[in-house]
Amino acid sequence: MEKIASFTVNHILLEPGIYVSRKDPVGDSVITTFDLRMTSPNDEPVMNTAEVHTIEHLGATYLRNNPDFKDKTIYFGPMGCRTGFYLLLAGDYTSRDVIGLVTAMFEFIRDYTDEVPGASPKDCGNYLDMNLGMANFLAKKYLDHTLYHIDESHLSYPE
Repeated sequence: MEKIASFTVNHILLEPGIYVSRKDPVGDSVITTFDLRMTSPNDEPVMNTAEVHTIEHLGATYLRNNPDFKDKTIYFGPMGCRTGFYLLLAGDYTSRDVIGLVTAMFEFIRDYTDEVPGASPKDCGNYLDMNLGMANFLAKKYLDHTLYHIDESHLSYPE
């Protein structure tokens, strides 16, 4: 079997950033998949499920309410390795195109202090597995250490 594209990325050299993981044609359109890498794989501790789950709820809520991207958002969710998230958007985008969107989303997550949207037994299959404080902390870390000063080396996968 051929390796899937995400398994061909050199995770030893990968650092936090915003990367285009793939572009898939769908009819006359393109779906762009972004790798929002929040931690250095195999170097830093992975994120725990509670904060990942909270970031997923808040990020999806932000994106689905964003006037410019709500109709272009296909999916936002965690990577199985718990080092970041995938964001799928309808359209042909570069990493640079979404810096503003991703930054605003993580500012929303960093600053959020209310009840987590969808964190109820009626709305979520694991509503008790949430950690808003750690989600706020990790969003701030991603903003301060990566997004606020992102450069070209963190917008394209390492060779």
